Amino acid sequence: MTTALIIGDVQQGITGSYPFARQVLPPLTELLPRARAAGVLVVFVHFAFRDNGADLPPDNALYRSFYETGDAFHEGSAGPEIDLPVADEDVIVLKRRASAFAGTDLDLVLRARGVDTLAIAGVATSAMVTATCYDAADRGYHVTVLRDGCADGDPAMHDFFMDTVFPSRGFEVVPCAGWQGGKA
Repeated sequence: MTTALIIGDVQQGITGSYPFARQVLPPLTELLPRARAAGVLVVFVHFAFRDNGADLPPDNALYRSFYETGDAFHEGSAGPEIDLPVADEDVIVLKRRASAFAGTDLDLVLRARGVDTLAIAGVATSAMVTATCYDAADRGYHVTVLRDGCADGDPAMHDFFMDTVFPSRGFEVVPCAGWQGGKA
């Protein structure tokens, strides 16, 4: 079993603008050195649009609102910069949609490394985390979700996904402190 830790959308424009997102920083910061020491591939996925909006879906109010916030979600600005310690051996993937797989080379990178198991963390639980989990399962990956490594603007929604939706889909849910390279 080869494992990757996927951390999505934990970036300065989100942690700086959405207070709920900051709560994932301590458990993920503590987890990163343990994951790397266990030989886990660490992948940071961050979200940004091109400055000119060429990748903005038409008539999508949510994406338009992100784009219009300015630098928080514009490629090349400080907003999309990862807000966790990144090591030279880590992989960084830029995405433009909710799922870490949509329109990116994430699957190619994972398959090139022989990865078959993913631990997924990030914000928001009801958006990036869920979309990435479903995409990962559809592609045949075993999925674990790191409960306190995820957060949502609606805590009840976070709990609903962690307690009901993810387990019903066969995804393991564990705290960051209880996860080490795929072993809870």
